[in-house]
Amino acid sequence: MSDIVNALGFLKKLTWENMLLVLAILVMARLLVIFVRWAVRRSAEKASPRLRLAILRVSPLARLLIDLLAIVIIVPILVVPTFQNVVALAAAVFFALAFALKDFVSSLVAGLMTIFESTYQPGDWIEVDGAYGEVKLIGVRAVHIVTVDDTEVIIPHSRLWTTSIFNASSGNHSLLCVTDFYLHPDHDAFAARARLKEIAESSTYRQQETPVTVIVLEKPWGTHYRVKAYVHESREQFLLVSDLTVRGKEALRSLNIRFAQAPYAQIGK
Repeated sequence: MSDIVNALGFLKKLTWENMLLVLAILVMARLLVIFVRWAVRRSAEKASPRLRLAILRVSPLARLLIDLLAIVIIVPILVVPTFQNVVALAAAVFFALAFALKDFVSSLVAGLMTIFESTYQPGDWIEVDGAYGEVKLIGVRAVHIVTVDDTEVIIPHSRLWTTSIFNASSGNHSLLCVTDFYLHPDHDAFAARARLKEIAESSTYRQQETPVTVIVLEKPWGTHYRVKAYVHESREQFLLVSDLTVRGKEALRSLNIRFAQAPYAQIGK
C-alpha cells in the first residue's frame, strides 16, 4: 500500500480510519442506488402507461448523480488539498478518460467519414453485422436503424473500420428486390421463367420502366429461380416480395410444376 501511495504523490497516507470511511461511503452509495431503483420502479408501475417510460429514465440519471456525489466526498479524504496535487489528480483523470473514450473518438471520426463520403444517410436501407433496416438517425456516435420487425438497432460508426456495410438503396427511393423459387428439376424451364417474369412485370409494387430479370440456377436438389425487380418505394420491398411469392406460386401450380422439397432427416442414422 505504501508503494502505491509513494507512486501517487498526491494521495494522503492511508490509515485504517480513512479506508473504513471510504468503504462506508461506497456501501452507503450502493444502498442508496438500490433504494432509488426500487422507488423509481415502484413509482413507474403505479403511474399511467404514458408516464411509465419517462419515470424509468430517472433511474440511470439518479445512479450517475449518486456516484458523482460519492466521488466528491471520497476525494478530499484521499488527496492532500494542494494546488500541485489537484493538478496531478486532474491530469490522471484526463488520461484515464482519454483512454476510456478512445472508442467514442473512433466512432466520432467514423461518423464524420460517413457524412463526408455519404456511406449511408437517413432513408437508406443498410445491413451491418446481420442487422438490416432503414436508417432513421445518424448521431454523433452511432447510426440508428429500424428493422422490418420495428426494432431499433443502434450501431456504432466505428464498425465502418472493421466490417462491411451493405447499402441497398444508396440515397434512392427504389431498390432491387430478389424473390426466390425452388422447383422440382423436371419441368418446362422456358415456360416457368416466362411466367415468373410476367408476374413480376404486372406487380403494382414494381417501379415502372425498370427491368425484370429471372436468373435460373441448377442445384443438386432442384432448380433455383431468382426473380429480380425494382420496387417503387423502398419501404414496400417486402410487400413486393410477398406479392411475387403468392402470385408466382399460384402461376407455377397452374403450369403443373412441382416445387422442390428438402429430404427429411432420418432419425438414428
